[in-house]
Amino acid sequence: MMESCAGEYAVAEYALVACHDCDLLFRKPRLRPGQKARCPRCGAVLFQRKRSGMDQSLALACTSLVLFILANAYPLLRMNIAGRVQEGSLLTGIEELYSQGYWEISVLVFVVTFLAPLAKMLCLFYVLLPLWLFGRRAPKAERVFRWMEQLSPWAMTEVFMLGILVAVVKLADLAALTPGIALYSFAGLMVTMAAGDAMLDDHEVWERLEAADG
Repeated sequence: MMESCAGEYAVAEYALVACHDCDLLFRKPRLRPGQKARCPRCGAVLFQRKRSGMDQSLALACTSLVLFILANAYPLLRMNIAGRVQEGSLLTGIEELYSQGYWEISVLVFVVTFLAPLAKMLCLFYVLLPLWLFGRRAPKAERVFRWMEQLSPWAMTEVFMLGILVAVVKLADLAALTPGIALYSFAGLMVTMAAGDAMLDDHEVWERLEAADG
């Protein structure tokens, strides 16, 4: 049973899938952009073909990488306290936490704001670029793509942005704060990574990996 935002659909059956609700086994149809597949027994939505393609996902990934570099290369905030000016970046903040004995927090901040987002973007490039440029599958691409999906909950740039906003509110009465390039870059990174996750069609990627030459 199929639903389509465009109306008609073509059934090109080529694989077996099981319903995650009632365990019904049936042949998986090839969907057009905007269509979704429902279980003919219980009506559960099994998967949906998104309208966006691999081009949009790669474009957002490239934008995210540029913003990520800017966010880590420039200061987050400039503080002016009684004429004394200080600037702080993400990495210097992690180093400061570590030097003050908060090594657990420094490791956690490093993982969720630097390591996990960077690893997720690199995994995405590793999987999608060979498929998009050459129609070929990179070595161990399936495993890398699975790793990328597991990294998603750890790439929490939005949580870090919330922490920055809380700190800005608390410091506003004590110092004159000037946002740096990195702060705007982090805000943009949060948006582009969320948009990339929303536009990435996992089913299309898995289908292309299965059909591509190794």
